[in-house]
Amino acid sequence: MTHSIVVKLKIFLLIDLIIVGATVGTYFYFQHQGLIPERDSIMPAYKSTNNKSAVFVFTDLLVNPSETFAGQPIQISVNVTNIGDIGGHKTVELEINGVVKDSVDITLTGLNASKIVEFTVFEIDEGDYTVKIDDLVSSFVLKKIVDGDSGSSVVVGDSSSVILYGLKISPAEIRPGESTTISATAINPSENADTLRVTLTVDNVSVETKIVNINAHATVTADFTISASVEGTHTVKLNGLNSSFTVVPAGYYTLVIDRSGGEGVPLPFTLNGAEHETVFSALLPAGQYKVTVPTILNIGTGVVEFGSWSDGSRSPSLTFTLDKPLTLVANYNLISGYASCPSLYIWNGNDYTYITDVSNSGWLGYIGYINANGDIIFSGGNPYDYVKLDKDVLTAKNGYFDIALSQQWDELFYLDTTSLLVVDHPVGTDVYTSMTNYLNKGYTGQIYTTTTSTLLSPINAINEKGQDVLAAILVQDGNFTPGVNGNDSPSWDNIVQNQLTLNLGDLSKADTIKLVITGMVDWGPADTYYNWINQFKEAASSSLIADGTPITPMSKMEILLNDDKWIEAPQDRQIPLPSDYTARTFTVDLTGLFPKDTTNYVIRFTNFWNVTYDYIGIDTTSQQDITITTLKPSSAKLGQFWDTTSTSSGAFTRYGDVTELLQEIDDIFIIGRQGDQINIQFYIENLPEPVEGMERDYFFVVACWFKDPPGEWGYGYTFTVEPLPFLNMTGFPYTNKEIYPYDITHISYINEYNTRIIT
Repeated sequence: MTHSIVVKLKIFLLIDLIIVGATVGTYFYFQHQGLIPERDSIMPAYKSTNNKSAVFVFTDLLVNPSETFAGQPIQISVNVTNIGDIGGHKTVELEINGVVKDSVDITLTGLNASKIVEFTVFEIDEGDYTVKIDDLVSSFVLKKIVDGDSGSSVVVGDSSSVILYGLKISPAEIRPGESTTISATAINPSENADTLRVTLTVDNVSVETKIVNINAHATVTADFTISASVEGTHTVKLNGLNSSFTVVPAGYYTLVIDRSGGEGVPLPFTLNGAEHETVFSALLPAGQYKVTVPTILNIGTGVVEFGSWSDGSRSPSLTFTLDKPLTLVANYNLISGYASCPSLYIWNGNDYTYITDVSNSGWLGYIGYINANGDIIFSGGNPYDYVKLDKDVLTAKNGYFDIALSQQWDELFYLDTTSLLVVDHPVGTDVYTSMTNYLNKGYTGQIYTTTTSTLLSPINAINEKGQDVLAAILVQDGNFTPGVNGNDSPSWDNIVQNQLTLNLGDLSKADTIKLVITGMVDWGPADTYYNWINQFKEAASSSLIADGTPITPMSKMEILLNDDKWIEAPQDRQIPLPSDYTARTFTVDLTGLFPKDTTNYVIRFTNFWNVTYDYIGIDTTSQQDITITTLKPSSAKLGQFWDTTSTSSGAFTRYGDVTELLQEIDDIFIIGRQGDQINIQFYIENLPEPVEGMERDYFFVVACWFKDPPGEWGYGYTFTVEPLPFLNMTGFPYTNKEIYPYDITHISYINEYNTRIIT
């Protein structure tokens, strides 16, 4: 009789993982809940508008290793692609020797959306096995395990509780003939001694196997030392863990020069007298080099000043010896203006081009109000962001679009999911999204068509000071409307807000009304913000505050009625805060918001923050048919791009392959800090060209939370990974009546991925 266990990759050795990972609080929550939420109910599917049916194609059935010992894990994966015109659901069944051993339900949205489905199989009987998924067939062979040291037989089957994690390769760059060490940590959380067989595979070839004997509650390092002579990148696997190393020519080392702080414009520098700019990466001969960066750098929306190099040196000129792979980061500090993060870069064919900072609405710490006793109630927060990519810059590399998210500033980020929207629309039109509003949780935006050639202009524009600012918004030319920041108000009980009143003219004959807006927000310095909050704390201590007093009033759009009364637009149609740092263009749908039979189309925007506008146009053309194809990441890798002096701490996501963490919106994050970077690829080789009469644009979709260092009075949280945010929280920090979903899936994820402990 054949005995087997099949475990999905994310819940590998689940019971033991829960024993290892559950804290007292999460244990009682898990015990109380006893439920696993349906992930697919959280993330809506994007569907093509030219829809027929969903058609699923299976390719690339991989079984690794194809020969090993009984009881060892077998990794089985298959690529599933939806070549139909609409999204659909599919059950992927894994058959071993004609018996269905496991299945996974997946949803693929739109034409050519694909997903790698993975299974981990344990079979404890030696013999030949046939693998079948759909019409694809493969096989593997299991041999009897023999411990060469003792001469006894050791069967490692479903009783093994040893967990292997934390794959490291040092050094990750070597020259021909040099050696590198590949290691991982094995932990035994059980009450009994146990054994794990660890197999090293390089470029899909099994190189060496070691048996790790480990006592109860013990931790052991399994390491291998190998050398290589073939130049290039080599993939590495230790059982189910993946990474890579690179072999470069003898006498050469990779030098990377970048900057932290100062996004938006490249950082110019000289290297041995030659002029370059960031991001710089080159394979250079060993030797002595001198790099010099500017002391002051204007980044457009602010000015930054050189602070230090990543090695601690304080001089803008640094002399160093290149005798190993080296990354040097020039750290810049903001001295005027503003900036935020994470930062989005796209591959342009030669290097990476900075686009914008993402997920403005995913900032953790939006304040709702303060109560009379001085308690601050946090509310809002939406991790979604939609960024239109310049199609003239975005360039394919080896059949992929290459995108990077880099953590420049000293903040924590929690990246939940990313995708690429491929939008085909009629020639002569343009497309923009309704930017995410941080008050609308889970609001994912809408893509609108506009016709640039027929855009109308407002006939009047007045700001909060009564100034006519119409000239500033007629043309997108970098000339922004002036604004004020609520932090600079005379006092906590005399708030002056940023306001813009627009007369749109007589639009009574228009069936559709959309605004096309280019704008951005200036948050101002953090110290000013904390001083503003302290005014309310002090007022509460003097019993001057009433329950529900707003500290930073919410942004709002109002419509003027015929009787001179202003009414607020519905929440799902409200004006968003634009992105910070880099101006972006977005749409606001006004259709149906004005009173019937009116000829007076007047609206006003009110913002606590300094929101400024470069352009506002009016589009009255009807929505055109578009086709949207959603691409999920085909690969994603987290790595450290430079060292940081950040004081952030906690259990961060381990470096390496993180592709599966980005597939869905599920509160399963890549958690990183300053200096971390995620390189993401989207496979486009099979993406068909637009049909005749259509042209194509691209939107990068990201769901990401991020956290600043707390203010001087604590600001409700510490600069640590926990507590983890989640989509359905009321705000952050959340109350003790809410908790991150510590169910089976999420605890398993934490134990498998969040193993980079920084104290």
